[in-house]
Formats: sequence, structure tokens, C-alpha cells
Amino acid sequence: MTLVEIRALRHRVLHDIDLTLAPGKLAVLAGRSGSGKSTLCHLIAGIMPPASGDVLVGGRPAHRVTDWATVSLLPQRPALDPELTVAENVFLPSRVRRRAADPGLLDRLGLGPIAARPARDTSLGEQQRTAMARALVLVPAVTVLDEPTAHQDDEHVSLVLDAITAVVRDGTLAVVATHDPRVIDLADRVIPIVSGTC
Repeated sequence: MTLVEIRALRHRVLHDIDLTLAPGKLAVLAGRSGSGKSTLCHLIAGIMPPASGDVLVGGRPAHRVTDWATVSLLPQRPALDPELTVAENVFLPSRVRRRAADPGLLDRLGLGPIAARPARDTSLGEQQRTAMARALVLVPAVTVLDEPTAHQDDEHVSLVLDAITAVVRDGTLAVVATHDPRVIDLADRVIPIVSGTC
């Protein structure tokens, strides 16, 4: 994917970015809050098109890729349906696509014991892991994870890291925005973002 210049509102948020990221790798976007990491995540995930330049996934503009099996997103705010159970939220993409999903994913992220609980009745850390499981359920070509270890204790951070390394091993490109040195230590590539550029 190549990123040249991206504008949001009337302010230049990202500029002079030129990246190509390969499948089966963990690429970490590292930088201070406000540096543009989340904006870059949104562009790669196709939530918004760039004002100029190109963001391509598999040769197609990212904002035109709507298939969750191609690009999935864990946003900073989990965006779960509060009325659905944890399991229903996780498996929603596979149900929509009528694809079998790995039921062991819930246990790998420590969600098995709360699978039948409505999302509204879970902690922030549990909601974050639920949204992460939803992002990984189709083993997408690209997954964009914005602060995946947020709100997790050490035990659950380990589960999150294991889930990321497992999906990368299966061929997914994982693009992770994080401050967490435990994630950075696992990266195949660390991309420092400083004032909207890298």
C-alpha cells in the first residue's frame, strides 16, 4: 500500500508517507498521541478515502474494499452491539458471510466464560477483546488493530499478543497502532509516526 499525502478537514494530518507492507507480517505504527497513528489506521481500513495520494490494499483503493475478510478493523472504541452477546458480536462477520468460524477463538482470547453474556454487561477490557476477536474471526488478509492491548491486565495482554502472532503466522498482515513495548518487541517492522510522517 502506498500513502503519499492525506488531508483531514483543513489540516494536514499525514504527509510524505510512502509504505509498502507485505502479507504475513506484524507492522507496528509507533508514535505519540496525536501523531496520526489512528488516522493512518482509518485510511488503511478504508473508513475514509485520502484527500490526495493513494491507499491501496491488494491493488484496490482501501476505501472501496468492503469485505471484512480482506480488511478488518479493531477501532479504539470497540463499537459492539450492546444487545448482542459476546459470541454473537464475535461471530457476526462469519454469519453475514455464511462462513464457518473457529469456535476456539473465544477461548484463546479469554472470552469463553462470558460468551453468552450481553456485551453491555462486560468490562471495557472484555469488550476490547471481543472486538479484537471479531476483527480476527475471518482471518483477514489485513487486520488493522488500534491499541489492542488497551484496558488489559498482564494475563490478557499475553492472550492478545498470542492471537496477533497466530493470525500473522496464518498469513495476515497485522497493522497495529500502539505505545506498548510488548507489541513493539514482536514487530517485523516498526514504523515511527512523528507529526504525521514516517
